[in-house]
Amino acid sequence: QVQLVESGGSLVQSGGSLRLACATSGFTLDDYAIGWFRQAPGKEREGVGCTSAPEIDTYYADSVKGRFTISRDNAKNTVYLQMNSLKPEDTAVYYCATPRGRSDQDGIAPTTWSFTSLYDYWGQGTQVTVSS
Repeated sequence: QVQLVESGGSLVQSGGSLRLACATSGFTLDDYAIGWFRQAPGKEREGVGCTSAPEIDTYYADSVKGRFTISRDNAKNTVYLQMNSLKPEDTAVYYCATPRGRSDQDGIAPTTWSFTSLYDYWGQGTQVTVSS
């Protein structure tokens, strides 16, 4: 079955860096988009970024552009979220997710990648806390 497991969350000081990992299983990562989302207390879940397939385009929220980078290692079935210059407002639970459909059916595009409704499988989340 499809599984996504996030890891790497921690407490870090403002200006610091973290790398989150999303380990996947039950499907061929090469053929599927992976999105990163986050949810802070009392707020809606929001898109952070997405790596599409098979062209491996990447999309980012304006709030993280230039600070966060998504990469994927298909051989290791893992997608990474490198987060630099962290700010207290980055504090949230971070999730990775993937659509049910393969790349030609997933609806992922520059204007839609952040829609949570496009993603069918979610990890359990990992907590990132940035102290000021």
